[in-house]
Amino acid sequence: MVSIPGEEHDMNTRWQCRAVVCVVATWIAASVTVAMAADRPNVILILADDLGYGDVGFHGCQDIPTPHLDALAASGVRFANGYSSHPFCSPMRAALMAGRYQHRFGYVTNVAFDPHNQVMGLPPAEVTVASRLRTAGYRTGMVGKWHLGAAAPFHPLKRGFDFFYGFLGGGHDYFEVDTTVQLNENYKAALDDNGSPADFEGYLTEVLTDQAIKFISHQDDAPYFLYVAYNAPHGPLQAPADVVASFSSIPDERRRTYAAMVHIMDQQIGRLLATVDARGERENTLVCFLSDNGGPEKANASDNGPLRGQKGDVFEGGIHVPFVMSMPGTLPAMVYREPVMSFDLSQTAIELAGGEAVGGGDAVNLVPFVLGERAGAPHEALFWRMANDRRVAVRRGKDKLDVVDGETMLFDLDADLGETHDLAASQQAAVSELTALFDAWNASNLPALFPSYSDYHKQLKAFHEQVREAAQAADQTP
Repeated sequence: MVSIPGEEHDMNTRWQCRAVVCVVATWIAASVTVAMAADRPNVILILADDLGYGDVGFHGCQDIPTPHLDALAASGVRFANGYSSHPFCSPMRAALMAGRYQHRFGYVTNVAFDPHNQVMGLPPAEVTVASRLRTAGYRTGMVGKWHLGAAAPFHPLKRGFDFFYGFLGGGHDYFEVDTTVQLNENYKAALDDNGSPADFEGYLTEVLTDQAIKFISHQDDAPYFLYVAYNAPHGPLQAPADVVASFSSIPDERRRTYAAMVHIMDQQIGRLLATVDARGERENTLVCFLSDNGGPEKANASDNGPLRGQKGDVFEGGIHVPFVMSMPGTLPAMVYREPVMSFDLSQTAIELAGGEAVGGGDAVNLVPFVLGERAGAPHEALFWRMANDRRVAVRRGKDKLDVVDGETMLFDLDADLGETHDLAASQQAAVSELTALFDAWNASNLPALFPSYSDYHKQLKAFHEQVREAAQAADQTP
């Protein structure tokens, strides 16, 4: 190589300059990252499963102490008219993850547990809140109940989560794993520890909290999103005997167990939030709590308080849920009375994080409304529709239209939260207006993507019977 006089000195000078520039650029980038992390909140989204509206202290519950949830509600915004987007599990979770009505993509039934079925699950085209937050620089974790498809393409680690510990189906035994039992909905399946099967020791609600705390404890300067989807107090009704015994004053044996399950969940939420406090992150952490739907009073001895109906209904008891959002120092301690929907929490988290908001206009960021920066109600109306269209509902302001098995009813929820006085006959104009709103909303929705889990199992059973009969016929052939 030919050397040019002075070139070596010039090259050294240039490399030194480049090195300095790189160091400065790295320092600036790190400073910006730290600044952004400080400006953007952590997000913890806690979901109870089948919790009754009347089974928390901040809604007047007398026989189940929930001091940690009560403190959370007192520290932030309690939404007096907070709703789930569906009156049962899986569709509501689909909307929560997608940040829009599940009807837009035909997810209107509970998905069956089948690790081999690559159709039944949250459609891959739906960008989850976890994916949006991860793209925005968040670390994302989930513990608990997924219930959005058990096949590989639907796994949480493929839907935006960096960390997952829990189970893929709609429920689980609280004490054991047993892989020798018949599959069906597989409540005794091995847990999933970041893609690997795992056993557990202890009580599942506590184990899930251990894993949630583990996720938080391993976070660095990057903001994080943690989705804690407890299966409590969903069946099976199971709790440690000593905790059940502590509720001996409750006459109903089933409610004693239910009370123990809710109380333990409350204690574990207290543990989780104590970890956030100990890390000095409470004022920079948006904590949201709600139930996936109303309590199934006949199935798990829950109590929906003054509300009519239960899980599976479009009456208030099926969709009106405990709903809290807390971030001390940013959000006031208050009761907010305008109707809001579960997926609004996803949009709120995404916009606070600086992520790409979900389009379509279904969900809103609740913070400007709570702070009084935006006037009026977050939504003109809220909508519900069951897969068979036999149960639909619309809420606009105080008015609620329920159409159940062909009967059209209208209620004034401000005066009649229990939906006992039907005003449809005397207020036909309101009925017509709400019906028109529903029809316009429903025009953009898709039919069901897949059968309900019960129909799916019937189809599988029929298929197996055909195979068995064919095998028997073959054995009898000479």
